[in-house]
Amino acid sequence: MLAWIRSHAGELGRFGVVGVAGVIVNLGVFNLLRLGPLSEDSTVLGQDDRVVTAKVIATLVSIVFAWVAHRQWTFRGLRTHKPMRELLIFGLVNFIAIVAEAGVVAISHYVLAFTSLAADNIASLIGIGLGTVLRYVGYKVFVFADHVPDALVDGVSGDGDAG
Repeated sequence: MLAWIRSHAGELGRFGVVGVAGVIVNLGVFNLLRLGPLSEDSTVLGQDDRVVTAKVIATLVSIVFAWVAHRQWTFRGLRTHKPMRELLIFGLVNFIAIVAEAGVVAISHYVLAFTSLAADNIASLIGIGLGTVLRYVGYKVFVFADHVPDALVDGVSGDGDAG
């Protein structure tokens, strides 16, 4: 295991840098929207929709940012798909990771009844850790792999071309 980590240290480091930058992009866009076009003084959307709308937009922007950064830097040269197919698979991997992250919090809070703020934050950190592992493995195996068997991704994109 240690040898594997050493042999992938550069890639893991780039993955971490992009992840941190993605969080900054997410929070930055969220706060810019909340303070700007989706602020409390804004009449763009109803009051209840502004926070959720800002979060969804910020998350989508950060996912696209992360895809471009991983594509151009972290996993450069490891492209087996056409860009739109790659982005779709990237989005699917992120969706699975988000479900896993939220699932850890839901199980902790609702099933195990650990309902304190501290417990929710611990569960959130565990979920983030699980989501990070799922993202890295998903990116490495399905998105930016040296070779991805078409049978694994045909159902996602609807075609069998690796580009």
